[in-house]
Amino acid sequence: MATDTTQLPKKRPYRFNRYYVYLIVTIMSLSIPFIRIDGNHIFLLSFDKKQLHLMGIAFDMQELYMMPFLLMLLFLGIFAATAIGGRAWCGWACPQTIFRVIYRDLIESKLLKLRRIKNKQKEPDYSKAENASKKVIGIILWSILSLIAAADFMWYFVPPEDFFAYLQDPTEHMFLIGIVLSIAAFLIYDVVKLKEDFCVYVCPYSRVQSVLYDDNTLQAIYSTNRGGDIYNDKKEKIIFKAKDLPDPTNECTTCESCVTVCPTHIDIRKGLQLECINCLECVDACTTVMGKLGKESLVQWTSANNIKNNIPTKVIRKSTIMYSVALLLIIGLLFVMGGKKEYMLLNVNKTTQLYKIKDDGIVANNFLFLFQNTDSKNHRYNLEIIDHKDIYIKRFRPFNLSAGKLAKKVVILETSKRLIDDAERDTPIPVTIRAYAVDEPDRVQVFRKAVFIYPRADKIKE
Repeated sequence: MATDTTQLPKKRPYRFNRYYVYLIVTIMSLSIPFIRIDGNHIFLLSFDKKQLHLMGIAFDMQELYMMPFLLMLLFLGIFAATAIGGRAWCGWACPQTIFRVIYRDLIESKLLKLRRIKNKQKEPDYSKAENASKKVIGIILWSILSLIAAADFMWYFVPPEDFFAYLQDPTEHMFLIGIVLSIAAFLIYDVVKLKEDFCVYVCPYSRVQSVLYDDNTLQAIYSTNRGGDIYNDKKEKIIFKAKDLPDPTNECTTCESCVTVCPTHIDIRKGLQLECINCLECVDACTTVMGKLGKESLVQWTSANNIKNNIPTKVIRKSTIMYSVALLLIIGLLFVMGGKKEYMLLNVNKTTQLYKIKDDGIVANNFLFLFQNTDSKNHRYNLEIIDHKDIYIKRFRPFNLSAGKLAKKVVILETSKRLIDDAERDTPIPVTIRAYAVDEPDRVQVFRKAVFIYPRADKIKE
């Protein structure tokens, strides 16, 4: 019987789609550190300035209550993406994968012609002088890119404007330079020597992915219904060549294209494996081979329900709904917390002296106020007591404070009234103090509680 060789319409390989995503991710990662809103970065975790910048808002170290929410958003986001699209993060956005594609597919394959993109199993013969010299060139090119990647990583902790200023005086910032060089050295070792072994043996994500999968998770799956069983239940290979296929209706040609193209050196026909990073190279390879025979690919990016049980994939299901609710809740909390941003910080501390009684019966309490301007511009600060008319501020003058700076001020609160007539003990009196910027009193203001100690009656002279 003649074989149907009608070719199916060509689809754009997933590989090209991944390249577009890699380009977008790379541009975003390089540009985000340079984007600023009102003088603040979109994202910056500065240990030097002890600040977190998020969407143009600067949060001081005392305001890092948002960090747990950011971490939860990151991990839940990756888990949700895994439940829906398998290891989509690994194959489509992970820096490790992007770096390996740049080095292996761009530098070694396209530029230096050391290997073929469609065969990732065969290593070049470096015993040849020409190949050895090309490898050195490839490592040099990747070393340059590694330095850029290491610097880009540091820009999320040291803003670029400070980073380049520090480089102008390298002897004073050897620690920073050492960190950048160490990161670059690790990237060179990782991409050139460790390769995909990082994904297989080092990265913990592969160990947790299996518990996140269900029958509706999109993944690269080989159809045993059409192609036949290549492995038995013990994962032992039972089919080696097309002539060994027990059923002539099985469509797998055993061309091994899906195997040779796999960057993690696995056979997708064996079933779900920890090493699979969902890059879909095997899907592209099988699509090309089976397309020439006028058939659909035996390896598809689909769910187990769809390819094995012929049940449509359910994207909206219990697990995805739970993830969506959790993510929306965290994002909502982030907006709420972000709306509570204080553009000035104020710590109020009592001095060691509880109180001082003057000759005219006036009672004074000394306090140490620590102001910090967390806004992006300068302000002039003032104080007022809002809930006790008989206690007044004796010593304090409005002052100017530059953006990001701190100032300590000794503040004296006094009263000339007899507030408490208690002959047995000193009495603490809560006082609410409002600190505000004179130029923007409604936007830049904080309220703090202070405790005014009033002495017992026998200590005050009539």
